[in-house]
Amino acid sequence: MRISGYGIVILSVIVFSFVELSVHARPVVLVLSNDDLNSGGDDNGVGESSDFDEFGDSEPKSEEELDPGSWRPIFEPDDSTVQVMSPQYYSGLQKILSAASEGNIRLMEEAVDEIEAASSAGDPHAQSIMGFVYGMGMMREKSKSKSFLHHNFAAQGGNMQSKMALAFTYLRQDMHDKAVQLYAELAETAVNSFLISKDSPVVEPTRIHSGTEENKGALRKSRGEEDEDFQILEYQAQKGNAGAMYKIGLFYYFGLRGLRRDHTKALYWFSKAVDKGEAKSMELLGEIYARGAGVERNYTKALEWLTLAAKEGLYSAFNGIGYLYVKGYGVEKKNYTKAREYFEKAVENDDPSGHYNLGVLYLKGIGVKRDVRQATKYFFVAANAGQPKAFYQLAKMFHTGVGLKKNLEMATSFYKLVAERGPWSSLSRWGLEAYLKGDVGKALILYSRMGEMGYEVAQSNAAWILDKYGERSMCMGVSGFCTDKERHERAHSLWWRASEQGNEHAALLIGDAYYYGRGTERDFARAAEAYMHAKSQSNAQAMFNLGYMHEHGQGLPFDLHLAKRYYDQALESDATAKLPVTLALASLWLRRNYANTVLVRVVDSLPEVYPKVETWIENVVFEEGNATILTLFVCLITILYLRERQRRQVVVVPADQAAAAADVAPPLAADMAQPFAAFRR
Repeated sequence: MRISGYGIVILSVIVFSFVELSVHARPVVLVLSNDDLNSGGDDNGVGESSDFDEFGDSEPKSEEELDPGSWRPIFEPDDSTVQVMSPQYYSGLQKILSAASEGNIRLMEEAVDEIEAASSAGDPHAQSIMGFVYGMGMMREKSKSKSFLHHNFAAQGGNMQSKMALAFTYLRQDMHDKAVQLYAELAETAVNSFLISKDSPVVEPTRIHSGTEENKGALRKSRGEEDEDFQILEYQAQKGNAGAMYKIGLFYYFGLRGLRRDHTKALYWFSKAVDKGEAKSMELLGEIYARGAGVERNYTKALEWLTLAAKEGLYSAFNGIGYLYVKGYGVEKKNYTKAREYFEKAVENDDPSGHYNLGVLYLKGIGVKRDVRQATKYFFVAANAGQPKAFYQLAKMFHTGVGLKKNLEMATSFYKLVAERGPWSSLSRWGLEAYLKGDVGKALILYSRMGEMGYEVAQSNAAWILDKYGERSMCMGVSGFCTDKERHERAHSLWWRASEQGNEHAALLIGDAYYYGRGTERDFARAAEAYMHAKSQSNAQAMFNLGYMHEHGQGLPFDLHLAKRYYDQALESDATAKLPVTLALASLWLRRNYANTVLVRVVDSLPEVYPKVETWIENVVFEEGNATILTLFVCLITILYLRERQRRQVVVVPADQAAAAADVAPPLAADMAQPFAAFRR
């Protein structure tokens, strides 16, 4: 009587088909207590100031320098010479992506052979792709050991994506001592790609699904220049709206809302906006000239634009000016006093980056007396406002024990949070772009690559594509297109990883996989464990499933009282579950009062009859698993008939039996009317 399908039991069909499942990260508030602070004083001698080199002598680097072997030359080609440095690697990578798009098995074989040849010749970026190939089981037998070996060689050769993959592998094995080292390096690289005056926009990977359905709302906002809202914004900009000009420039600069990154277009729109006095565009022009993004680096111009933005009342620009004074760029010489004054102005106006920058000054003793405790407090304020650089500094403190008690697990978590915003996160934008264009095969490759690197959203996106599109996903297996078994196993692995990172919907699907034996051996006990994990996140579907398993003794002890408790909890957690819970309680009442009778056996046999009338069920209820609704509806009709029969016969029930039966009895007449109304509709 339990339904199949990813929605899981009745709740998926009736209740959650209209409810978007939220699996986004919950807001985190960091609270600093005296116990967290290192008792060693303001400077305990552990970790010199050079360990926190935010304001060192190095200049900002381009994303190509920060992410060697980047896939950017393929997706966003320019005049860069990076591609010439590894021609065989980029040729093979281009062929892999083309083969995935076209579903061309022969081209994929040729591409993997080409990448393998470059890998054998010592190209670390090709070695990274071979690590991905062996991890996926794509044109090669799946091998965790070979995947790890290739990623290890690639990481030693400087490939950052392989370092992400290795760090996530260590994290899954609770090897925090190894994971923290890699995530620390990756987070430092990510920080070097951030803006100097304020926090960069958070470009979160887009979740292309909501539960079992496509996330049409989020996808509609990510269609780039084809989006109606963007076209309206562009029209407003062309008519002289400075705010619209700034937004379009911002979208192009960071590649937001499904747009391709285009620094030339960004510069064009920012320049037009500043002609109309738009302060935020002035600040971004300062960033562009400081970083040399699409223009020749010019710190003097950067200072001019940041100063103009500050005069217009944009307080975050004070951070950029202070940064230039600390580094001595665009000014006569370094001036720590002026830098501190500018950071303090930003703090006075509640700017998170100002708190962060002052924290760095106190941590390193730049222009002020070194005070690690004061620095820590500044970092906590900035982190609670979402400043990623502050998380980076707190991670270092937890890592080294400077200012905070050493905690490798906490350090690893914070480093990972920052590292996932590094330049390699652009894979998500390209994956979304491919998906929106209908190129599911390329999207699957990109999301799978990110999933290997530990991005939860990418893991669930790749798994969803495999499940939703099936053979049309262009999934490549060991010797051609994925078999059903290979596809289910790959989806199962991806859902499992997403589940480990807190995705409750993934936990439900893992439970389904074990319950029905999809991509793994059928195992009711492990299914129950997965549902327990989802239930711990207050998921009503999981509660209902656990009640069902107790009712039938599948993977959990047969216990009607516990079954009722879980059904009740499902209703308490989600009021829209009234219909399925009512039907389930009716089933419990029937099972309690007519146990081991022909009637119960007939009810239990209904799902087995379903395949014979599959076409009819699909036309009526659209989902394979909805046979359970038919089953429970029959239960309800039966109960009403039996109760009417009892009433007519005026059967007297002993008090103790009546109390026991009431414990699992469904709601009476008034509540029972609602299911019938629903079915009539």
